[in-house]
Amino acid sequence: MRIAVTGTPGTGKTTATSLFESRRAETDRGEVSPDLEVIHLNSVIEDEAFYTDVDADRESVVADLEALGAWLEDRDDVVIESHLAHHFEADRVAVLRCHPDTLAERLLERGESERKARENAESEALDVILSEAVAEHGRESVYEIDTTDRGPEDVAGDLAAVAAGTREPSAGEVDFVGYLT
Repeated sequence: MRIAVTGTPGTGKTTATSLFESRRAETDRGEVSPDLEVIHLNSVIEDEAFYTDVDADRESVVADLEALGAWLEDRDDVVIESHLAHHFEADRVAVLRCHPDTLAERLLERGESERKARENAESEALDVILSEAVAEHGRESVYEIDTTDRGPEDVAGDLAAVAAGTREPSAGEVDFVGYLT
């Protein structure tokens, strides 16, 4: 099994997947999630130098998706965590979502620039990552999880339910487009 956990930067992917991995979270039905290794893809990009350029304007690297795909090719029974995770083969895709105002606050608190926080908040309101995930994997494989007012433990529990197959796909349930008005 391969699960992608994706979402706009600041939605809580790294924190929730780290908790999921450390406790092998139980779903609210008491079923234990499969034993899956968590791969934090952004660390792999940095450690393996899987990038083609540095984008100074966006304060980020340009990931080499082809090299990452080759690196991931023989890895099964994994959770792939990154804002890029939905670009790779996966049986299920969890898209973490967060209200754009809260998302911008989180990004500013961790030291991101105003410009980057605003850009990510707008991307979240426009469903950019959700749309890409649905286009790549189909609605039947995508699970939206709103992290806005929820703690990481709850989100990790939702990820466990996705892994265990006890949560129904839910693409299109979260709507933040009002943020743009």
